[in-house]
Amino acid sequence: MYEDFHAVDRWTKKRVHGIYQALIVAIATRHADAVDIFSRVDRHTIWVALPHPAWVEYQQRTGKVITDPLAVEIAGHYLKTALESGEGLGREMYSLTVAETLRHIDAVRQEIESQVIPANGSGS
Repeated sequence: MYEDFHAVDRWTKKRVHGIYQALIVAIATRHADAVDIFSRVDRHTIWVALPHPAWVEYQQRTGKVITDPLAVEIAGHYLKTALESGEGLGREMYSLTVAETLRHIDAVRQEIESQVIPANGSGS
């Protein structure tokens, strides 16, 4: 879904392509308590930092863990939302709060769940 996405920038109306590149635990790289997701949006390098406390909060709330693929989806959802809402992507690094991270998880999970077809195929 969001590891490789297209969006239309609200202000420029330009169609851009975002693609996931790497996931790095940032404790060692910049002494932060975060997981950094590196993506390219067209020719721009963008980092989205997801705070480690979000992992703990999510697990306490749901009993589930944030996997690496889910973290990539969260970061991609943030980037696409920022472009389409007019926030833009004028910086190289975006650090999400725990609350922002959880909101993006909820949005991604809702989209995933809405795409799941019941086993009996009836949709009910």
